[in-house]
Amino acid sequence: MNRKNLKETIAADQYRIYGSKGKKSKFINLVKNPGFKYLYIMRKCNFYKDKSRVLYKIYYAILLHYQYKYGLEIPPDTKIGKGFYIGHIGAITINPRAVIGENVNILKGALIGYNPRGKYKGCPTIGNKVWIGPNAVIVGNVKIGNNVVIAPNALVNRDVPDNSVVVGNPSQVILKNDSTESYINYTI
Repeated sequence: MNRKNLKETIAADQYRIYGSKGKKSKFINLVKNPGFKYLYIMRKCNFYKDKSRVLYKIYYAILLHYQYKYGLEIPPDTKIGKGFYIGHIGAITINPRAVIGENVNILKGALIGYNPRGKYKGCPTIGNKVWIGPNAVIVGNVKIGNNVVIAPNALVNRDVPDNSVVVGNPSQVILKNDSTESYINYTI
């Protein structure tokens, strides 16, 4: 990732918060929005990993501080697309081998994890425009399509097609074309 891509990615993350743009808005979000603050530091940490050992260690130390303070366990190596939005902080865990697309929302208590055995051994791949509700669990080598809503408290351990809503435990998939309408706002 080059510096221009980093700026675009951070701008897309910022825009997801109430459609805000500009330096003043970025400063306000860094001060008042813990989810954006964590994501900003995580993106900087990831950027400097191969470029500057000193800056990487500084950003990593800050990231660890916020990880404990806000209850967010999202390692800097995690592949997350532009426009990621942490709706409510607390107890969010994402395995570093997970792959997350663009314009994804995640809320309090969500887990995107690794399955150590069986047919679905591995980590999830999540598409674009996905809303992950509070306490939702996505585990294993599963593919979540684009334009998907994962309802609160749902357990997802199977593939989910595009344009669907996932509810319950065990998960049930309901096909719906406009599933993320009103859930995913301010996309670039």
